[in-house]
Amino acid sequence: MRFLRVVVIIGVVLGALFAGVDRWAVNYAENRLAERIQARQGLAGSTEVDIHGFPFLTQALSHDLDRVDVKLKGVEAVSDGRKTRLSELDAGFHGVKLNGDYSGGTAQRAEGTALVTYRDLTEASQTGVTVTYGGAPGKVKVTAAVEVLGRRLAPSVVSTVTLVDAPGGGRMVRVRADEIPGEGLPGIESAVRKKTDFDRRLDSGLPSGLKLTALTSDESGVHLTLSGTDVVLAGS
Repeated sequence: MRFLRVVVIIGVVLGALFAGVDRWAVNYAENRLAERIQARQGLAGSTEVDIHGFPFLTQALSHDLDRVDVKLKGVEAVSDGRKTRLSELDAGFHGVKLNGDYSGGTAQRAEGTALVTYRDLTEASQTGVTVTYGGAPGKVKVTAAVEVLGRRLAPSVVSTVTLVDAPGGGRMVRVRADEIPGEGLPGIESAVRKKTDFDRRLDSGLPSGLKLTALTSDESGVHLTLSGTDVVLAGS
C-alpha cells in the first residue's frame, strides 16, 4: 500500500514536471514563431501566436501541429508603390507541417478575418477623399473636394465596396460610387469619379496562400474574410 502511494506521488510529480516543461516549450515556440512572422511580413505592428494541442512536445517532435492561431496588427499591403494598412488580421492555421529547422511551416488550410478601418481606407485612396461608413453592409460614403467649371465642390457619395479579380491574379478591393450628384452635366461625373473611385490590392501583405474571399462593412470599417490551402505560416 505504501509502495503504491509512493508510485502515485512520483507519477503526479513527474506529470507536473512534464506539464511545466511542455508549457515552457510552447511559450518559447510561440514567441519564436511570432518573431519569424513579424520579420517575414515586415510588420510595424505586433504579432501574437497561440499554439493549440497538448502535449506540445510530441507535436514538435513529429513536426506536426494541430492548430496555430495568429493575430497580426498593422499589416501593410504594398502594390504599385501604394500602401494599404490592415488594422487587424486574425487567422487560424490547421494541420501545420513544421520546417526541418522549426523556423516556420505550411498549413494544410487556413481561414481568418481582417479589418481595414475607414482611416486606413481614407489613406489608401491617395486622392484626398474621406471614407466613412455608408449606412449599410458593403457600402461606404466617400467625400471628395473637386473643381468643376471654376467651382469648388465637396460632394459626398454612397459607394459600393466589393472584391474583384486583380490583373495578374489575386483579388483587390474596389470602391465605386453608386450615383454622382449632377450626373450628366459636362465634366461632373468624370471629375468626381476620378476622386471617389479606386481599386487597392491587399493580398501582397498576406501570408502566402491566404486569399481574400468576401467582405462587408459596418461602423468600424471594412471586414475581410480570408481562406486558403497550403498557406505559408512563416519561413527563414
